[in-house]
Amino acid sequence: MGDLPSIDDLLPSKKQPEGDTEDVSSVQPLSQSSIRVASDETEEKFAKKMQKVGIKEKEVEIQRKASMLGFPHIDLSSFPISHEALKQISQEDAVRLNMVCFFVNQDEIRLGALDPQSEENKAFLKDIEHRTYTKGTLYMISEHSLQRVFDLYNTLPHISPISKDVEIETSDLEKVQASVQDFRSLQESIERVSTTDLVTFLLGAGLKLNASDVHVEPEEDKTVIRLRLDGMLHDAATLPKEAYQKLVSRIKLLSSLKLNITDKPQDGRFTINVPTGEVDVRVSVMPTVYGEGIVMRLLVQNREGLTLDSLGLHGEAYKVLLAEIARPNGMIITTGPTGSGKTTTLYAIMQMLNKSDVKIITLEDPVEYKMPGINQSQIDHAKDYTFAKGLKSILRQDPDIAMVGEIRDLETADTAIQAALTGHLILSTLHTNSAAGAIPRFLAMGVKPFLLAPALNAVIGQRLVRKLSDTAKVEATLTPEQQTKVDAIIASLPPKILEKVQGKKQTFYTAPEFTSGGELGYKGRIGIYEIFVMSDTIEESIMSNKISEYDIEKLAQEQGMITMAQDGVLKALDGLTSIEEVFRVTEQ
Repeated sequence: MGDLPSIDDLLPSKKQPEGDTEDVSSVQPLSQSSIRVASDETEEKFAKKMQKVGIKEKEVEIQRKASMLGFPHIDLSSFPISHEALKQISQEDAVRLNMVCFFVNQDEIRLGALDPQSEENKAFLKDIEHRTYTKGTLYMISEHSLQRVFDLYNTLPHISPISKDVEIETSDLEKVQASVQDFRSLQESIERVSTTDLVTFLLGAGLKLNASDVHVEPEEDKTVIRLRLDGMLHDAATLPKEAYQKLVSRIKLLSSLKLNITDKPQDGRFTINVPTGEVDVRVSVMPTVYGEGIVMRLLVQNREGLTLDSLGLHGEAYKVLLAEIARPNGMIITTGPTGSGKTTTLYAIMQMLNKSDVKIITLEDPVEYKMPGINQSQIDHAKDYTFAKGLKSILRQDPDIAMVGEIRDLETADTAIQAALTGHLILSTLHTNSAAGAIPRFLAMGVKPFLLAPALNAVIGQRLVRKLSDTAKVEATLTPEQQTKVDAIIASLPPKILEKVQGKKQTFYTAPEFTSGGELGYKGRIGIYEIFVMSDTIEESIMSNKISEYDIEKLAQEQGMITMAQDGVLKALDGLTSIEEVFRVTEQ
């Protein structure tokens, strides 16, 4: 075993070996840049480390704050978030609200927000719960978590927006019009249509027959298609059971409804683009014993040519209403049950008043028809945007005319009356059986009589009757009971009108529901009206606060009001409708 090397042997020699010289000048010292890079790398690592410490400390602080406010907290820095969750809130809404969705399934949705106490964020949560039929929870998150989710929006695949509108080409409409003339031809045509074209065909047929609603009703062994024409529901066709599920799925897809939810009601909508304009389709789906029942309401957006005259307002009543519409302030109220055409009458009034120097704002539930030149607003109960609160808001927009879809409570009524007394023209509706019934209804809400009387300009009572088809109507013979009622109604007409009627031959017409050739006996509808305006006598009666609907009607007739029954009989004498129709709607 050799001797161990000494320490000096292991250390590098300080002495250059003989014959092996090295140029000292060739040894380069460490440059300042190298030292700076090493220093920068150290500083960067240190900064990152401190940043992580800061983020963790901030997260602990947010967690503590969430606990104090009573909200759950979550750190989303590494939480797995699906694309489906991200899509629950648009990127624009997420940035605007500083809120994101980080988890969603069929039963639950979880949102994270910088400020979960915000009323806007709470309202958004309610709205999303309503739309998705899921239970929602609002979490408090940090800015770091929020920014991380914002960055994830950039990973979403870019998909061109899909139009849900149903394009019905002119050629398709012409085919439907050529093949569908009545319910018999509708059934024959449906049997030849493929399932993929069935929705388009049903909508096209509904438009051809001027239906307001298309009903799809599943039964044990078949599916029934029913159409509402001129307010009356008709069995139009049947579908085989196997076509039903595909039809429901197609309608749900168009309406942005959930395919997997079949045990809860759902509401949706889509638009049909037709050559003459747009048709808004409101869809309601409801579970029934044999499947989901569907109702599609067809709202034609083109309201050109809508006038009071075309709705059936003629003669003295028309002149009276024109005078009240021309006033710069006050209230004009339309009354009647659901489906009596109240809103359409208000649209016709607004059409007349819609000028460039007039500002009109509406508050509707929902907006049924879009009218250019008018600011239309839709109430939203989920966001606590009610008629009462909405009316206060729109009055701050300095309108000349405001239309409120319906007066339902004292708060709305009081606001409308105050607006009418301070220079605005207010248009609205009430659910009462007659024009005279509006006064007791207002008083029952708690409206002060001394405010109501000067605020009210006119009240319109109305119903819709079906018009007789010119080619299907035949002369009618009244029953003794009908003749007695008609004689009493005519005898109570105002003297001016009575003179004209007594000089004419009384001829009435009727028609079957369907002729032998399958033609409809009634086509279209027309309004029958009664209008009373505020007078000194009626105002005094209101101030007494002890007046009944009967008393108001009696006073209104004494000052020349024609009742709905009288207007209906006059229209029947003109051959526009039948006595059966008049009595059907006025004796309900």
